[in-house]
Amino acid sequence: MLKISKNEIDILVELQEIEIKTEIIKSEISKVSGKLDKVDSELKSFESEMAEEEKIINDSKQKYRSCETDVQVNNEKAQKSTEKLKLVKTNKEYQSSLKEIDEIKEISSKIEDEMLHYLEQIEIAEKNIIKQKENYSVLAEKLKQEKDIIIKETEQGRKEISQLENEWKTISQKIDPKLLNKFSIVKEMVSGRAIAEVKDAVCLGCNMQIPPQTYNELQRTDRLEFCPHCQRIIYWEKT
Repeated sequence: MLKISKNEIDILVELQEIEIKTEIIKSEISKVSGKLDKVDSELKSFESEMAEEEKIINDSKQKYRSCETDVQVNNEKAQKSTEKLKLVKTNKEYQSSLKEIDEIKEISSKIEDEMLHYLEQIEIAEKNIIKQKENYSVLAEKLKQEKDIIIKETEQGRKEISQLENEWKTISQKIDPKLLNKFSIVKEMVSGRAIAEVKDAVCLGCNMQIPPQTYNELQRTDRLEFCPHCQRIIYWEKT
Protein backbone atom coordinates (compact mmCIF):
# COMPACT_ATOMS: atom_id res chain seq x y z
CA MET A 1 0.00 0.00 0.00
CA LEU A 2 1.41 3.38 -1.01
CA LYS A 3 1.92 6.01 1.65
CA ILE A 4 1.05 9.64 1.15
CA SER A 5 1.95 12.68 3.23
CA LYS A 6 -0.11 15.80 3.86
CA ASN A 7 2.28 17.73 1.62
CA GLU A 8 1.85 15.20 -1.20
CA ILE A 9 -1.94 15.43 -0.89
CA ASP A 10 -1.66 19.21 -1.17
CA ILE A 11 0.46 18.79 -4.29
CA LEU A 12 -2.08 16.43 -5.90
CA VAL A 13 -4.91 18.84 -5.05
CA GLU A 14 -2.90 21.70 -6.57
CA LEU A 15 -2.19 19.66 -9.71
CA GLN A 16 -5.88 18.89 -10.01
CA GLU A 17 -6.79 22.58 -9.62
CA ILE A 18 -4.33 23.43 -12.40
CA GLU A 19 -5.93 20.77 -14.62
CA ILE A 20 -9.41 22.13 -13.88
CA LYS A 21 -8.30 25.67 -14.78
CA THR A 22 -6.72 24.34 -17.97
CA GLU A 23 -9.91 22.51 -18.96
CA ILE A 24 -12.02 25.63 -18.29
CA ILE A 25 -9.75 27.73 -20.52
CA LYS A 26 -9.79 25.05 -23.24
CA SER A 27 -13.58 25.01 -23.07
CA GLU A 28 -13.67 28.81 -23.40
CA ILE A 29 -11.30 28.65 -26.38
CA SER A 30 -13.58 26.06 -27.98
CA LYS A 31 -16.58 28.37 -27.51
CA VAL A 32 -14.59 31.29 -28.89
CA SER A 33 -13.57 29.20 -31.92
CA GLY A 34 -17.27 28.50 -32.47
CA LYS A 35 -17.92 32.25 -32.47
CA LEU A 36 -15.15 32.69 -35.04
CA ASP A 37 -16.80 30.10 -37.28
CA LYS A 38 -20.11 31.92 -36.86
CA VAL A 39 -18.53 35.24 -37.88
CA ASP A 40 -17.04 33.67 -41.01
CA SER A 41 -20.35 31.97 -41.76
CA GLU A 42 -22.25 35.28 -41.54
CA LEU A 43 -19.88 36.92 -44.02
CA LYS A 44 -20.03 33.97 -46.41
CA SER A 45 -23.83 33.99 -46.24
CA PHE A 46 -23.87 37.69 -47.14
CA GLU A 47 -21.37 37.14 -49.95
CA SER A 48 -23.53 34.30 -51.25
CA GLU A 49 -26.59 36.58 -51.35
CA MET A 50 -24.67 39.22 -53.30
CA ALA A 51 -23.34 36.58 -55.69
CA GLU A 52 -26.92 35.45 -56.30
CA GLU A 53 -27.96 39.01 -57.20
CA GLU A 54 -24.93 39.29 -59.51
CA LYS A 55 -26.00 36.06 -61.19
CA ILE A 56 -29.53 37.42 -61.71
CA ILE A 57 -28.07 40.54 -63.34
CA ASN A 58 -25.69 38.59 -65.59
CA ASP A 59 -28.38 36.08 -66.61
CA SER A 60 -30.92 38.84 -67.29
CA LYS A 61 -28.42 40.85 -69.36
CA GLN A 62 -27.55 37.75 -71.36
CA LYS A 63 -31.23 37.02 -72.03
CA TYR A 64 -31.83 40.69 -72.87
CA ARG A 65 -29.03 40.60 -75.48
CA SER A 66 -30.46 37.39 -76.90
CA CYS A 67 -33.86 39.11 -77.19
CA GLU A 68 -32.25 42.07 -78.95
CA THR A 69 -30.85 39.68 -81.53
CA ASP A 70 -34.26 38.03 -81.96
CA VAL A 71 -35.94 41.43 -82.41
CA GLN A 72 -33.36 42.40 -85.03
CA VAL A 73 -33.94 39.14 -86.91
CA ASN A 74 -37.71 39.66 -86.72
CA ASN A 75 -37.41 43.25 -87.96
CA GLU A 76 -35.45 42.02 -90.95
CA LYS A 77 -38.15 39.42 -91.61
CA ALA A 78 -40.86 42.08 -91.31
CA GLN A 79 -39.00 44.33 -93.74
CA LYS A 80 -38.67 41.51 -96.25
CA SER A 81 -42.35 40.65 -95.87
CA THR A 82 -43.29 44.31 -96.40
CA GLU A 83 -41.19 44.43 -99.56
CA LYS A 84 -42.74 41.17 -100.65
CA LEU A 85 -46.20 42.68 -100.08
CA LYS A 86 -45.54 45.22 -102.82
CA LEU A 87 -44.94 42.45 -105.33
CA VAL A 88 -47.97 40.26 -104.70
CA LYS A 89 -50.44 39.91 -107.56
CA THR A 90 -53.37 38.07 -106.06
CA ASN A 91 -55.59 38.79 -103.09
CA LYS A 92 -54.70 35.42 -101.62
CA GLU A 93 -50.98 36.23 -101.69
CA TYR A 94 -51.73 39.67 -100.24
CA GLN A 95 -53.70 38.22 -97.30
CA SER A 96 -50.98 35.61 -96.70
CA SER A 97 -48.29 38.30 -96.57
CA LEU A 98 -50.35 40.43 -94.18
CA LYS A 99 -50.81 37.42 -91.90
CA GLU A 100 -47.08 36.73 -92.00
CA ILE A 101 -46.31 40.37 -91.06
CA ASP A 102 -48.84 40.26 -88.19
CA GLU A 103 -47.28 37.06 -86.84
CA ILE A 104 -43.82 38.61 -86.97
CA LYS A 105 -45.07 41.72 -85.17
CA GLU A 106 -46.77 39.58 -82.52
CA ILE A 107 -43.57 37.66 -81.91
CA SER A 108 -41.60 40.92 -81.69
CA SER A 109 -44.12 42.32 -79.21
CA LYS A 110 -43.75 39.26 -76.96
CA ILE A 111 -39.96 39.52 -77.15
CA GLU A 112 -40.10 43.22 -76.26
CA ASP A 113 -42.29 42.38 -73.25
CA GLU A 114 -39.65 39.86 -72.18
CA MET A 115 -36.98 42.52 -72.61
CA LEU A 116 -38.89 44.87 -70.32
CA HIS A 117 -39.18 42.08 -67.76
CA TYR A 118 -35.41 41.47 -67.88
CA LEU A 119 -34.73 45.21 -67.55
CA GLU A 120 -36.93 45.30 -64.44
CA GLN A 121 -35.07 42.31 -63.00
CA ILE A 122 -31.73 44.00 -63.67
CA GLU A 123 -32.88 47.25 -62.06
CA ILE A 124 -34.20 45.49 -58.94
CA ALA A 125 -31.08 43.33 -58.58
CA GLU A 126 -28.75 46.31 -59.05
CA LYS A 127 -30.61 48.24 -56.33
CA ASN A 128 -30.41 45.20 -54.07
CA ILE A 129 -26.67 44.89 -54.66
CA ILE A 130 -26.06 48.57 -53.85
CA LYS A 131 -27.93 48.14 -50.56
CA GLN A 132 -26.25 44.80 -49.84
CA LYS A 133 -22.79 46.26 -50.44
CA GLU A 134 -23.53 49.08 -48.01
CA ASN A 135 -24.79 46.60 -45.40
CA TYR A 136 -21.89 44.25 -46.13
CA SER A 137 -19.38 47.03 -45.55
CA VAL A 138 -20.91 47.82 -42.15
CA LEU A 139 -21.22 44.14 -41.22
CA ALA A 140 -17.68 43.32 -42.37
CA GLU A 141 -16.23 46.10 -40.19
CA LYS A 142 -18.32 45.00 -37.19
CA LEU A 143 -17.36 41.36 -37.65
CA LYS A 144 -13.70 42.27 -38.18
CA GLN A 145 -13.67 43.96 -34.78
CA GLU A 146 -15.37 40.91 -33.23
CA LYS A 147 -12.88 38.63 -34.97
CA ASP A 148 -9.92 40.63 -33.66
CA ILE A 149 -11.28 40.35 -30.11
CA ILE A 150 -11.88 36.61 -30.52
CA ILE A 151 -8.36 36.03 -31.88
CA LYS A 152 -6.83 38.00 -28.98
CA GLU A 153 -8.90 36.02 -26.46
CA THR A 154 -7.80 32.76 -28.08
CA GLU A 155 -4.13 33.76 -28.05
CA GLN A 156 -4.40 34.86 -24.41
CA GLY A 157 -6.10 31.58 -23.50
CA ARG A 158 -3.35 29.55 -25.20
CA LYS A 159 -0.68 31.51 -23.33
CA GLU A 160 -2.46 30.82 -20.04
CA ILE A 161 -2.69 27.11 -20.90
CA SER A 162 1.03 27.02 -21.68
CA GLN A 163 1.82 28.70 -18.34
CA LEU A 164 -0.44 26.28 -16.46
CA GLU A 165 1.12 23.27 -18.20
CA ASN A 166 4.61 24.49 -17.26
CA GLU A 167 3.41 25.06 -13.70
CA TRP A 168 1.96 21.53 -13.61
CA LYS A 169 5.28 20.03 -14.77
CA THR A 170 7.24 21.97 -12.16
CA ILE A 171 4.93 21.02 -9.29
CA SER A 172 4.61 17.38 -10.39
CA GLN A 173 8.38 16.93 -9.94
CA LYS A 174 7.94 17.49 -6.19
CA ILE A 175 5.98 14.27 -5.69
CA ASP A 176 6.81 10.56 -5.72
CA PRO A 177 6.51 9.34 -9.37
CA LYS A 178 4.54 6.31 -8.16
CA LEU A 179 1.93 8.56 -6.56
CA LEU A 180 1.80 10.73 -9.67
CA ASN A 181 1.33 7.65 -11.83
CA LYS A 182 -1.49 6.43 -9.58
CA PHE A 183 -3.07 9.90 -9.77
CA SER A 184 -2.95 9.74 -13.59
CA ILE A 185 -4.43 6.22 -13.69
CA VAL A 186 -7.34 7.20 -11.43
CA LYS A 187 -7.94 10.35 -13.48
CA GLU A 188 -8.25 8.25 -16.65
CA MET A 189 -10.46 5.74 -14.89
CA VAL A 190 -12.96 8.27 -13.54
CA SER A 191 -12.73 10.57 -16.60
CA GLY A 192 -12.17 13.68 -14.54
CA ARG A 193 -11.14 14.64 -11.03
CA ALA A 194 -8.86 12.04 -9.49
CA ILE A 195 -8.74 13.28 -5.90
CA ALA A 196 -11.61 14.28 -3.63
CA GLU A 197 -11.96 15.56 -0.09
CA VAL A 198 -14.01 13.65 2.46
CA LYS A 199 -16.19 15.65 4.85
CA ASP A 200 -18.29 14.06 7.59
CA ALA A 201 -17.59 10.63 6.05
CA VAL A 202 -18.96 11.76 2.66
CA CYS A 203 -16.79 11.65 -0.48
CA LEU A 204 -17.25 15.01 -2.21
CA GLY A 205 -16.30 13.42 -5.52
CA CYS A 206 -19.42 11.24 -5.70
CA ASN A 207 -21.41 12.47 -2.65
CA MET A 208 -21.54 8.93 -1.27
CA GLN A 209 -20.86 7.98 2.35
CA ILE A 210 -17.72 5.94 2.92
CA PRO A 211 -17.56 3.12 5.52
CA PRO A 212 -16.77 4.24 9.11
CA GLN A 213 -13.59 2.13 9.18
CA THR A 214 -12.26 3.77 6.00
CA TYR A 215 -13.12 7.18 7.39
CA ASN A 216 -11.30 6.46 10.64
CA GLU A 217 -8.22 5.16 8.83
CA LEU A 218 -8.26 8.20 6.57
CA GLN A 219 -7.99 10.45 9.63
CA ARG A 220 -5.36 8.39 11.47
CA THR A 221 -3.01 6.92 8.87
CA ASP A 222 -0.83 8.16 6.03
CA ARG A 223 -1.88 5.40 3.63
CA LEU A 224 -3.25 6.15 0.18
CA GLU A 225 -7.01 5.59 0.42
CA PHE A 226 -9.65 5.31 -2.29
CA CYS A 227 -13.39 5.91 -2.27
CA PRO A 228 -15.07 2.48 -2.45
CA HIS A 229 -17.80 3.97 -4.66
CA CYS A 230 -16.09 6.20 -7.25
CA GLN A 231 -12.50 4.90 -6.80
CA ARG A 232 -11.09 8.41 -6.45
CA ILE A 233 -8.13 9.13 -4.18
CA ILE A 234 -9.63 10.55 -0.99
CA TYR A 235 -8.23 12.73 1.76
CA TRP A 236 -9.42 14.27 5.00
CA GLU A 237 -8.73 17.92 5.77
CA LYS A 238 -8.25 18.61 9.46
CA THR A 239 -10.28 21.64 10.54
